[in-house]
Amino acid sequence: MVVVGIDLGGTQIKGGLVDEEKGIIKKMSNPTEVEKGNDRIVENIVKVIKALSNDTKIDAIGIGSPGSIDRDKGIIRFSPNFPNWRDFELTRLIKEKTKLDVFVENDANAFALGEWYFGKAKGLKDFIALTLGTGIGSGVVCNNTFLTGKDGLAPELGHIVVVPNGPICGCGNRGCVEATSSAKYIAKEAQNLLDRYPDSLVLKLAGSKEKIESKHVFQAYEKNDPLATIVANFSIDALARAIGAYVHAFNPEKIIIGGGLSRAGDALFIPLREMTKKYVMSSFVGTYTIEQSSLVEDAGILGAASAALYAEEKNF
Repeated sequence: MVVVGIDLGGTQIKGGLVDEEKGIIKKMSNPTEVEKGNDRIVENIVKVIKALSNDTKIDAIGIGSPGSIDRDKGIIRFSPNFPNWRDFELTRLIKEKTKLDVFVENDANAFALGEWYFGKAKGLKDFIALTLGTGIGSGVVCNNTFLTGKDGLAPELGHIVVVPNGPICGCGNRGCVEATSSAKYIAKEAQNLLDRYPDSLVLKLAGSKEKIESKHVFQAYEKNDPLATIVANFSIDALARAIGAYVHAFNPEKIIIGGGLSRAGDALFIPLREMTKKYVMSSFVGTYTIEQSSLVEDAGILGAASAALYAEEKNF
């Protein structure tokens, strides 16, 4: 099968022509232009689809979008990147303009499907995929079943509470793993600690307090910077607690981690693997691995394409 995968972002629409066997054949991007309204966004999505498929027969279109998705009806109930999208019938609108089957999936779930079809989960029956970025997204395949829950809202593993009465989370709870281990939290906490550590390498790497990002924290962490060590150890330990809970709940073969924060590489993964051991029962030791996604920049496109491949395969 050949499909188009659309990674729908607030500023850019990234698209790829994807062959089920060969992967991405070609790709392109186009501004989203959210400020110009819903019709323009749809028009820009269609432009990318038509540019990618002008000389190729396409079997279906997959779209990965942040937010709450009704995948059966192809409706985006809510998306943080698109404030005017409330119960937005994206599937119907794209289908009318392209005359092709269209499937919309939450971007974190799409990432998991991308790992299943093209990444480190290929051929596996049990795995968890996590995206660590501004927030923490997740997807789960258990016993060869893609888990989405009764209303299609699952799994929200980023909102497992790991630090009771901890930092406030965007969901309204306190101490969710998203509130303790996301790139957003790490950068903010480093900024908060600068008064105590004004000579921190984190500040030197970033150039100014306002420009501090999680990558600066992990670069400094590798050099044993005191501020970076406090922030990174707290966040990694909280993530390890969450992963321990996921291991107990799902008994996965792999936990695959992508997203911007995963680019910290060994600075993240070596301590994370070690800390997770503290939170896993002895009977689960050695049953799983924690691995960095290999999809990198193409994860969004391949995930969206995989949502279409999966839907076609299951005859949705």
